[in-house]
Amino acid sequence: MARYRGPKRRLMRALAVQLPGLGGKQWDERRAYPPGMHGLRRKKDSLYGSQLKEKQKLRYNYGVLEKQFRSYVRESFRLKGDASENLIILLESRLDNAIFRAGFANSIPHARQLVSHGHIQVDGKRINIPSFQVKVGMEFTLSEKAQKMASIEACLQQPAMPVDWVETDAAKKVAKVMRSPSRESLCFPVHMPSVVEYYSRLV
Repeated sequence: MARYRGPKRRLMRALAVQLPGLGGKQWDERRAYPPGMHGLRRKKDSLYGSQLKEKQKLRYNYGVLEKQFRSYVRESFRLKGDASENLIILLESRLDNAIFRAGFANSIPHARQLVSHGHIQVDGKRINIPSFQVKVGMEFTLSEKAQKMASIEACLQQPAMPVDWVETDAAKKVAKVMRSPSRESLCFPVHMPSVVEYYSRLV
């Protein structure tokens, strides 16, 4: 299954949640029912359906394909500690998400494009892998070309989704990972136990 490229508001209505990683488009919460002609008549979700919806929130917000998402889940079970907390750390620590959280991009797809086009350096080394895992103490900067982009200037003036674990110097266009992400780092509501339960029988 390819990365989602359809209408963002429609997706957020289907999941009944605002997904900041998809960009600044807001879904109309007054229409709190799924899209489509049968949206108003949809029955209450089953246990499986509600678990599926929770994991889809994470997948679509971070722009991760199902196969890659499963690998993150397997890794979260393998690591010590709470699996749901580990999964959050793995997803939040992706380089494209860190760039978005630092205020260099207005969405995760925008940040992924910056990384893929070679505009991001981590500790002085160019990294073009969006899934690269950032760690505490790492510093990332923009290329000279990217620093002159009007879109990035606009993002730095009004960060889309700032966070406390990444510290950004907008004047120097430098960001540093100050601490590891946590459950509180999530910028949208998701029931993590449901996600873990969904995959506990699959991984």
